[in-house]
Amino acid sequence: MEQGDVGWWGLAISLLLVAVAIGISMWRRLGLEQSMLVATGRALVQLLAVGYVLAIIIDPDQPIAYAWAWLAFMVPFAAWTVSRRAPEVPGVFGLALASLTASTGITAAVIFGLGIFPVEARAIVPVGGMMVGNAMTSTVLAGRRVVEEFSEKRHDVEARLALGQPWTEASRPGLRSALRSAMTQQIETTKAVGLVFLPGAMTGLILAGVDPVDAVRVQAAIMFLILGAVAINVVVIGTGVTRRLFTDDHRLIRIARTSG
Repeated sequence: MEQGDVGWWGLAISLLLVAVAIGISMWRRLGLEQSMLVATGRALVQLLAVGYVLAIIIDPDQPIAYAWAWLAFMVPFAAWTVSRRAPEVPGVFGLALASLTASTGITAAVIFGLGIFPVEARAIVPVGGMMVGNAMTSTVLAGRRVVEEFSEKRHDVEARLALGQPWTEASRPGLRSALRSAMTQQIETTKAVGLVFLPGAMTGLILAGVDPVDAVRVQAAIMFLILGAVAINVVVIGTGVTRRLFTDDHRLIRIARTSG
């Protein structure tokens, strides 16, 4: 077995940890056994399917257009996922699509346009996937935080509107609070990297036999790009959602309450 390689037998043995998690759920009567089994099976099937497809896409003999097409496909799919996770956000699909397109386009231009990573399929697909994945998570969080902020502080916002402030001014404190909350998670993750945990890209490179310092440079570049992508995404989705919460005559719309 090659260095860093996990064989089928090793993969099967790793399922023992899933059995431990299921055992804990049964012991504490958490009722999560079925969810764990479904999640494990679904993850395995999805990863294997993607793995076989990527083996074709990142083949050096294949056109690089396949890799760009894969990245382009991930953006609307991520927006659709956001719309399922945050249905309470008005116009969430269109806003998510706009924010993800902006963040992915800008980060891809920096990553590949400035030569941080080579313009090759083996770099476009995984790096682009990390950008889109983290941006998607921040989109859900930012959209929900904006809706929660204006729902919980509705009276404060309406008081500002009643005093004659336009919606742009009346919404500013709530929007600022929501954006700070949505960005804090990634900021704290960036602070803790290397000390509290080793990120996946760095771990994978080290397991593959890459020099740790080289792995650190790759991981640091990725973390900085993710932070930038999250910031772009949070601002676009936060501003867009806030605008949809106000009418043209500067009134805050009725926001539906959700249990999720």
